[in-house]
Amino acid sequence: MLSVLRVHLPSEIPVVGCEITPYVLLRLPDNNVSTEDVPELAALDGYYMRYRYRIQSDRKVPMCSVHPTEQATLQCLGCLKAKIPIARSYHCLSKCFADAWQHHRVLHERASNSVNENGAEDDELFGRFGSTGSGILNAGISGSASNLGASNGSVPSYPLSASERNGGETWFEVGRCRAYTPTADDIGNTLKFECVVVDSETKGPVGTPSSIMTSRVIPAPSPVPRRMIDVSGVDVLGHLDADGRALSFGNFTVLSYNILADSYATSDLYSYCPSWALSWPYRRQNLLREIIGYQADIICLQEVQSNHFEDFFAPELDKHGYQSLFKKKTSENYSGNPNLLDGCATFFRRDRFSHVKKYEVEFNKAAQSLTDAVIPTGQKRVALNRLIKDNIALIAVLEAKFTNHGADNLGKRQLLCVANTHVNVPQELSDVKLWQVHTLLKGLEKIAVSADIPMLVCGDFNSVPGSAPHTLLATGKVDQLHPDLAVDPLGILRPANKLNHQLPLVSAYSPFARMMSVGLSLEQQGRRMDPATNEPLFTNCTRDFIGTLDYIFYTADSLSVESLLELLDEESLRKDTALPSPEWSSDHIALLAEFRCKPRIRR
Repeated sequence: MLSVLRVHLPSEIPVVGCEITPYVLLRLPDNNVSTEDVPELAALDGYYMRYRYRIQSDRKVPMCSVHPTEQATLQCLGCLKAKIPIARSYHCLSKCFADAWQHHRVLHERASNSVNENGAEDDELFGRFGSTGSGILNAGISGSASNLGASNGSVPSYPLSASERNGGETWFEVGRCRAYTPTADDIGNTLKFECVVVDSETKGPVGTPSSIMTSRVIPAPSPVPRRMIDVSGVDVLGHLDADGRALSFGNFTVLSYNILADSYATSDLYSYCPSWALSWPYRRQNLLREIIGYQADIICLQEVQSNHFEDFFAPELDKHGYQSLFKKKTSENYSGNPNLLDGCATFFRRDRFSHVKKYEVEFNKAAQSLTDAVIPTGQKRVALNRLIKDNIALIAVLEAKFTNHGADNLGKRQLLCVANTHVNVPQELSDVKLWQVHTLLKGLEKIAVSADIPMLVCGDFNSVPGSAPHTLLATGKVDQLHPDLAVDPLGILRPANKLNHQLPLVSAYSPFARMMSVGLSLEQQGRRMDPATNEPLFTNCTRDFIGTLDYIFYTADSLSVESLLELLDEESLRKDTALPSPEWSSDHIALLAEFRCKPRIRR
């Protein structure tokens, strides 16, 4: 007698990015056997496991593209005309459509520009909508969800031989492997997984199949595309020749992104995010799609689990032409599975850069050296307990392969130093956080002295603008009266005048704060900046906290900012309560900057 003891299958399945791999435990006459025990092409103790996925097709209904658990009542005809995937055209209510109108405008514009150079089709399309999203009901189809489903023409053409009718329901077989990834044709349908043990000799089933059904397949959420905004007019001074011509030779882009490690993405911490959107199979594909979409030349990721780097990010980004470097955190304070330990990963395009050298900074080692040098013997254990937090930094020296313009630069190597770090220290240990940032900067100073090299410092510093670590990064020193210096039980910040560095670092996003009156797009970005600190209002947005923790700093004497990835507004993120959400799979937002190398000045 077979019985299902445990089955794991998402109750809601997004179309893109969620591979379904159920775990089923079946009881055999003498033992228990699971889907993980039995290979798909090999028998175990004389038994096979046979899998089957079925789709219930005759009850298909279109689902809202914004609220995927709601049935659609409106359809955007502009999306159909622009040949945008039909799943994106559906909305549950007129307000839903109105809120998403700017997103539709971007989709329509991009689609029409790609197929129609003369703009005639654009005029016909946008003339029907208007610029404010008025006349929504005229632009959409109002009616029941079932009517919409019948009119969309996307009913899958599954072979009749693979269908089965049971009690007025029609089921179509869509897969016989252990895992299945829903397709766009599956939207609105119910999925059923069946598993049965088969005798390897007779090929017949042993007992009856075990099965489980999901709710309807929902469309993958589609976030509003983020644009790159030109800011080169802000940083023009300093790289023009005597005749006013630009002096430079190469542009490149840098992405910094805390992707939220799977081990931290728990329902306890993020109860407002649907469980399927928190699952790693969904988030990894959503994150990969976002990261690849930015097409950055250099990618700095934080909170990358060791197993996910080896099994997913390194091989997937390799397919897109990236070489990878990784440094996982140290483990003095960690007692879990070492494969789940996270760290920092840096990727760079092989066709644009080559790897010259790699430095690994382990703050635990620096803490040991510090206590040995300045902490009295009786206090060493207490000091180490406070200082050791397992944080690291990954520093990569790269050589550019792009063309070097200008007679003065012919034949010279263009090197670039990229630091990637995650300073994960509790807020009450402000002295430790500042000490780690200072330690990193002093290490970068040594590299700068040894080579004429532009520098980038990227990462999640867990420090808000105006804090001592941010102030040290942005100004090169910390005022002795800064309130963060009041917390220093070990005396590691004294004397305060030692808290300095000589790197001419500037925050990459500061140009947005200086462009309040230059064009509509730039003015909009300016409103998403804090004028007091020249930093974004937030890069981290959870239910309990919103603020800026992530930065890209660059040496302003050797690099200039050309364009920046637009910032997100809090209102658009709060519609799903906070981050992470079905659209955005981290609690942080990505930062992306385009830089230009300034020419070297003859001395």
